[in-house]
Amino acid sequence: MQTADHVNQSLAYIFIIVGFETLRDAEIFLFSLFSVMYILTMGAHVLIITLVLMDNRLHKPMYLLLANFSLVEVLYTTVTIPKMLDALLTRNKEIPSIDCLVQFYFFFAFGAAENCFLVVMGFDRYAAICQPLHYTMLMTKRTTLGLALAPWIVGFITAACPAIWISTLSFCFPNYIDHFFCDYSPLLKLSCEDTSRGEFTFSVISWSLTLGCFCLIMVSYTFIIFAVLKIPSVEGQKKAFNTCASHLTVVLIFNGTIIFMYIRPNSHIRFTLDKVVSIFYCVVTPLMNPMIYCLRNKEVKGALQKVFMSSRSLCYPGV
Repeated sequence: MQTADHVNQSLAYIFIIVGFETLRDAEIFLFSLFSVMYILTMGAHVLIITLVLMDNRLHKPMYLLLANFSLVEVLYTTVTIPKMLDALLTRNKEIPSIDCLVQFYFFFAFGAAENCFLVVMGFDRYAAICQPLHYTMLMTKRTTLGLALAPWIVGFITAACPAIWISTLSFCFPNYIDHFFCDYSPLLKLSCEDTSRGEFTFSVISWSLTLGCFCLIMVSYTFIIFAVLKIPSVEGQKKAFNTCASHLTVVLIFNGTIIFMYIRPNSHIRFTLDKVVSIFYCVVTPLMNPMIYCLRNKEVKGALQKVFMSSRSLCYPGV
């Protein structure tokens, strides 16, 4: 029988994030690559937020929701990427258990909020295309404010349940997290206790949230497609589809990677796949989203050109 002191000594309060086990030169390359991508991501999203705040023409529900979406993406990537970059550069892969739990909570909260923002943005496109005459009555300032706040509230509340439960677990050695951040499955691998009930509860929450949001978006787009097909002119149909093409592209990319994490078959390379797919939705997708929205949106491009011309006139008054 183990003594209490021996059991206490076996508990882990510091975790080691394995990250990317590779040669030093490869780590420096990955650090450089992900650093550039992270800086570009931050710059692009901050630019969108700034444009929406500064340009009166963008003070519309669609762009106010887009600004909130950009803010949640900034926070979503900042929760994981800086620690990953620090580990790649300094090889300091230790993280206290409390910091690990905090990282998991905010990662899950911002991820859930992002999913919910895609739903409310889909509702905005539904109202604009299917109810154009009643759009201003449907999307009032009060409604827009409610739609902007709801995803934040849902995200923080949803993430609280699994985070609180994980905080009650004891973690044993070996204390290695086979990932580049504190995700749910790698954390449970370290637990000394039976986690089957918690895993089932987390699966119900994550599946309900992910598939629920995705189904709501698809319902919105079903109504949108029927409404667009009723437009008599091809030009009108094309214009209507273009207004929601950016949003639909982001939905498919984000949900595709998230759903893939859960529905793929288990294998001996599971955690390797986790890292690859996680890099895609933690680093690549947040970088792609501003490009998708800006390159396909004339009003955003117009606001960007206005800011560029204003800054140019300040730098070169005679031009």
